[in-house]
Amino acid sequence: MNRVPRLLDRYRNEVRPRLRERLKADNDLALPRLRKITLSMGVGGAIENKKLVEAAAASLTVISGQKAVVTLARRSVASWKLREGMPIGAKVTLRGARAWEFFDRLVSVVIPRIRDFRGCPARFDGRGNYSLGIAEQTVFPEIDIEKTEGLAGLNVTMTFSGGSDAASRALLEEFGFPFAREEAGNRG
Repeated sequence: MNRVPRLLDRYRNEVRPRLRERLKADNDLALPRLRKITLSMGVGGAIENKKLVEAAAASLTVISGQKAVVTLARRSVASWKLREGMPIGAKVTLRGARAWEFFDRLVSVVIPRIRDFRGCPARFDGRGNYSLGIAEQTVFPEIDIEKTEGLAGLNVTMTFSGGSDAASRALLEEFGFPFAREEAGNRG
């Protein structure tokens, strides 16, 4: 029996009607929806130590519950001693129920565990997608600190349908995403 993720059920029953009012949408298909979440780790020391890429892929696999793919360099950069085709990182793309479950864990477990947290910046890409950098993968409870090789950060990119930054921000705010408060004197 397939279980509907908690936040997806909440989206369908509570958030969607509120968003429809807030955004004054005529149609449910015009509302923003979570399409996918992409997790990626770039490994700077991968040129000297190939095991770091394997460790990053293993960490992403544990965090996401889905096998990570090793990413390769697209072009050579002589000053970095990087050659085309060398492994330099890992990534995972989560869709459907896995994306909703990861989003639930991110908002309710991972973000509250970040040290000296003052809110996430409210910077979107212009198309309604949101990216967040996490400095250490150890904030995820699935990661065993003794078994990891070094600390590494990861990028979380949430892709939404709807196409506007305001609509995506409204969706994230409905789920209680902790955006940083913008102060009048700190805008630039």
